[in-house]
Amino acid sequence: MKTWFVPYMKKHWRGLFLAACFSVAALLCAAGLLFTSGYLISRAALRPENILMIYVPIVGVRTFGIFRAVFQYASRLSGHDTILRILSEMRTRLYKMLEPTAFFFRSKYRTGDVLGILSDDIEHLQDIYLRTVIPGVSALMIYVLWIGLLGYVDVSFAFLTALYLLILLVVFPALSLLWSGRSHERLSRTRHLLYEKLTDAVLGAEDWMMSGRQKSFLSSHEVLESQVMVLERRLHAMRRWRDLISQVVIGVCVISMVYWTGSMAADHRMDRTLIAAFVLAVFTITESLVPVSEAVERYPQYKDAFKRLRTIETGRPADLQEEPPQAWKKTAERIDIRADHLFYRYGEDGRWAIHDVSLNIAQGQRVALIGRSGAGKSTLTHLIYGSLVPERGRVTLNGTPAHRIGSLMPKQISVLNQNPHLFDTSVINNLALGSENASEKEIMNAARLVGLHDLILSLPNGYETQMHETGDIFSGGEQERLALARILLRKAPVVILDEPTVGLDPTTEKELLSTIFRTLAGKTLIWITHHLVGAEKMDQVVFMEDGEIVMEGTHDRLLQTNSRYRRLYQLDVPEHLKQML
Repeated sequence: MKTWFVPYMKKHWRGLFLAACFSVAALLCAAGLLFTSGYLISRAALRPENILMIYVPIVGVRTFGIFRAVFQYASRLSGHDTILRILSEMRTRLYKMLEPTAFFFRSKYRTGDVLGILSDDIEHLQDIYLRTVIPGVSALMIYVLWIGLLGYVDVSFAFLTALYLLILLVVFPALSLLWSGRSHERLSRTRHLLYEKLTDAVLGAEDWMMSGRQKSFLSSHEVLESQVMVLERRLHAMRRWRDLISQVVIGVCVISMVYWTGSMAADHRMDRTLIAAFVLAVFTITESLVPVSEAVERYPQYKDAFKRLRTIETGRPADLQEEPPQAWKKTAERIDIRADHLFYRYGEDGRWAIHDVSLNIAQGQRVALIGRSGAGKSTLTHLIYGSLVPERGRVTLNGTPAHRIGSLMPKQISVLNQNPHLFDTSVINNLALGSENASEKEIMNAARLVGLHDLILSLPNGYETQMHETGDIFSGGEQERLALARILLRKAPVVILDEPTVGLDPTTEKELLSTIFRTLAGKTLIWITHHLVGAEKMDQVVFMEDGEIVMEGTHDRLLQTNSRYRRLYQLDVPEHLKQML
C-alpha cells in the first residue's frame, strides 16, 4: 500500500480533493433542495399575503436542483479524469516492471496470474479512489459541515446528532470491515478450491467418465458450492441487517430533528416554517454517510490486490530501477558475454539450478545450450539476460554485471521463443513492434529477408490486413518468421532462441533454422534446445545436466571424442533428417 497507493495520493491529491469538493457541493445542493422545498411547502401552507414571499424559495428550489446535477457531473468528470491518470501511471509502471523481465516472469508466473494482476488488481485500485476515498472524504466533510451548522444554532443538540451520525460514519464501517475481512478470506479460499475442482473436471472430463466417478465428483463439487453459497448468503444477510439498522438510525435522527425543531419553534427561537426544512435536509445528510460502510467493506479486496502487486514487484530478482551505466544508454555494436563460476538456486534450501558454470561467448558466436527439461538451460539464459542475479559468481556483458543493464537489456538481447504473440491489429503494426522508429521500407525489407514479403502481399489487404491475436492467418513457422523480422528490426547484437522450432514439422523446422542462421549472421546466437537437430550449425555445443556443464565443444569434436554425444546424436537425428540438414 505504501508503494501502490500513497505515492499516487500525494501526486494527485488536488484532483481527488477537487472531486470530493464537487461531490460535497452536489450533496449540499441536494440538502439545500430539500431544505428550501420544505420551507416552501410550509410557507405556502400559511397562505402568504404576497406571492413575492415565496418567490425566493421557488428560485432556490430550481437553482439547487440545477446545480446539484452540475456539481455531480463536475465531480464525476474531475474524479474520473484524475483516476484515469493514476491508472495510466500504474499500468505504465507495471508494464515497465514486467517488460524488462518478461523472459523471467514467463517461466515463474502463469500467464493467467499476470493477466489477473493487469486487469482485476488495477481495476480494484481504481475502486479504492472512486468508491472509497472520494465517498469517504465527502462524507467526512458533510459530517463536519452539518455538525458545525447545528452547533451554530444549538451546541447540545449538535453534540447529540454528532454521536448519532458517528454510528454511520465510524461504528458501522468498523464492524463491516471486521466482518467482511473474515468472510472475504473464507469466501476467497473456498472459491479457489471450487475453481480448482472445476478446472480439473473440465480438463479431465474424459478420465472422470472412464473411471466411473462422476457421482463422486458431483458430490464433492456440490459440497464446495454449497459452502460458497452459505458464505455469500451470510455476507448478504449482514449487509441487509446493516442497512436496516442504518435506516433505524436515520429514523432516530429524523425524529430527534422533529422534536428539536418543534421545541425551538415552541420557544420562539426558530420560525415554524423551518421545521420541515430541517427535517427533510436530514435525509440527504444521513444518506450521504451510509455508503462509507460499503466503501470500507472493500478493503480486503484492495489488500489482496496490493499484496499481489507487491509480490510481483519484490519478486523481481534484479533491481531494475538501478540506473544502468552510461555506456549502455544505446545499443552496443558488439557484446562479449562472460560467466565465471555461477551458482544459483530457487530458494535457500533448494537444489542448485546452476552449479559452478563458466562460459565465454564472443560476439558473433553461435552457442547451443542442450539438455532435458530442468537441466538449467533456461536459468543460465535468465542469468545472462540479467533477470536473475547469481548467488555466487558473476555474469558480465562487456565487463558490466548483466543485472545492472536493467530496463535497457531488451535493446541488447532479443528473445525468439516458441510462442510469439501476435496482436489484434494489422500485419505491419505487428512487424513494427520490433522498432518504433522503423520506416515502412525497413519493415518490408525485414519481411523480405525472412521470406514473408510475397505471402503478405498475397493477403486481402497486404500489409494492412488485420489479424487476430492467435495469428490464424499464419502457420506456426510463419509466425516464427514474423517474430524473427521483429528481431531484425530491433538490431540487437545478441539473440536468444528459446526453442523456436518446437512443434514444427521437420521440413518447416529445417527451413526456419536455415532462415534464422542466414538472417542473423554476425549476431551472437544462444540457442536453447532439448535435442540435437541443427547442432552442426553451431560454433559451440554446451550440454547441461542438473545445472552443470557435462559436455562442451564443437559438434565435430564432440562427435569424434565423446561416445555419449555421438550416441545421443544418432538417436536424436535420424539419417533422413541429417540429409535434409
